[in-house]
Order: sequence, then C-alpha cells, then structure tokens
Amino acid sequence: MIARGVMLGADQPVILHMLDIPPAAEALNGVKMELVDAAFPLLKGVVATTDVVEACTGVNIAVMVGGFPRKEGMERKDVMSKNVSIYKSQASALEKHAAANCKVLVVANPANTNALILKEFAPSIPEKNISCLTRLDHNRALGQISERLNVQVSDVKNVIIWGNHSSTQYPDVNHATVRTPAGEKAVRELVADDAWLNGEFITTVQQRGAAIIKARKLSSALSAASAACDHIRDWVLGTPEGTWVSMGVYSDGSYNVPAGLIYSFPVYCQNGEWKIVQGLTIDEFSRKKLDLTAEELSEEKALAYSCLS
Repeated sequence: MIARGVMLGADQPVILHMLDIPPAAEALNGVKMELVDAAFPLLKGVVATTDVVEACTGVNIAVMVGGFPRKEGMERKDVMSKNVSIYKSQASALEKHAAANCKVLVVANPANTNALILKEFAPSIPEKNISCLTRLDHNRALGQISERLNVQVSDVKNVIIWGNHSSTQYPDVNHATVRTPAGEKAVRELVADDAWLNGEFITTVQQRGAAIIKARKLSSALSAASAACDHIRDWVLGTPEGTWVSMGVYSDGSYNVPAGLIYSFPVYCQNGEWKIVQGLTIDEFSRKKLDLTAEELSEEKALAYSCLS
C-alpha cells in the first residue's frame, strides 16, 4: 500500500526501510524481492535490515508494528516488560538517527503504552509527533454503522474512539452523522435503537479483534495495514473539512482526561499537525466510559514505569 501511494499520495516517491529480528532476515529479504518484482513506480529504494540503526537512519515516518505479543499464561506485567525493552531500544535509535521532524505511529500492542514508553526514551521527538493506532477501531465503528443502516461507509462520518486500544475503548456515535439525500442526519436518530448503540454496537467494536482471531486463527492484517495508511495519510495530507478521525495522542487534559497519557481522541489534521476536536458535549453515560478507559491507561502507565526501574 505504501509503495502504491495509498499512504502518502500518488505523486510521493518513497524509500521503504524494513526492520525485522535476525531469525526473520531471510523472509524479510523475500519481501524485498517481491517489492522489486512489483516494479512500483513510486518505490525509489528498499532497505531491508535487522540493524535498528540502519533502519531508523533518516526516516521521516516510522510505523512501529513490532512488539511482543501476549502468550497463553503470560501476565500483563511480563508482556509489558518485554515491550518496554523493545521500545526502549527502538526509541533510542529513532532519537539519534531519524529525520528531525519524524512522525511516529505505534501499532503494536499495548499500543497506547508502547507509544508512551517510546516518548519517554526519545525526548527530542516532539510529543505531537508520537501517536498510536486507534484508526482501526474507528474504521470498525464506521463499518458497523454502515452495515446496520445499509448505507455506503463513505457516507458515515465523525464516530469517535475514546481511550485505550483495548476492550475498554469507547466507540461513541453521539456526534456522528450520515449523508442522506435529505442532508446530513444524526446516526443516533437514523439507527433509532439506543439499546443497540449503547450495548451490542460498543461490544462488537471493542471485541472485533478477538472475533477476527477466532475466525481467521490470525490477528487482523489487511484492515490494520489499511488503517495505518489512513492514519498517516490524514495526518500528513489533512482531514477533509468538517470531518474528524480518531488518533491515540498525548493528552493535554482535554475532556478531563489526565494529561500525560496517550489516549484516543477525535482529531482533525491540517499542515501535517493534529488538533483535538474541542467543545463536544459528553453525556453521563459517555463520561463513565471515558473515565473507565483512562483508568486502565493510568494502570498500564504505572505498570510500564515499574518495568523501567
């Protein structure tokens, strides 16, 4: 997708830097061969390496898909300490060798807290340049609404994912609209089923990753890759007027979310920068959901910091 121009536009040449662990070096080289064989006009070079410094040197955009997955019988603390060491070394390499205004997107779980660790160990990368992926959840929410209403997904906009990329996230449709022949209508009005919107819709989006693992025996691949491209494209090229998207970004205290967490907010982007959408009304049901996911993120942060010492 990146080599085809899906991420950065059809006229932006790219050099791909791909990093993997030494046991995967041969497979990585196979990917490089395929990229060469695809003869993408925009692809001006491929660096396939197991050396983190070589991978990070000069990069403008870093998409961090590597992390240590939780395995059966593992405690959260075990996963966290493995990821702390991975993100510590990658953060240091980006800090020293990436381009000055490098934008970082963390995909690997626990994505919000991995992004926080990365920020901790790459202090010269501005906090506004570090984000985590909740666009997959955002896209899942759009997909569920479009299916429910039997409308084009491109006609649905401004759903919000609040909080953690975990099962405590809060998919919120209170400000979402659908383009209809009679103009824009509120999702809640069109669905006309609050029990579904406040119940099954939320749990479906929260549990969608697990449902895909159950069905495919593998975690989300294409949808996650597509969401990562969407996230970077909107960040770099801007969101359409009047449309916002969900990004895990550094909290400044907006919506009473504790500052210093990486938390998913509704944002709009222009000139390569994101800004949190301000002034949305938060009802009591939503407030509880926002606080619950913030609480989990505060616990994760404390756990991660305990692994640092």
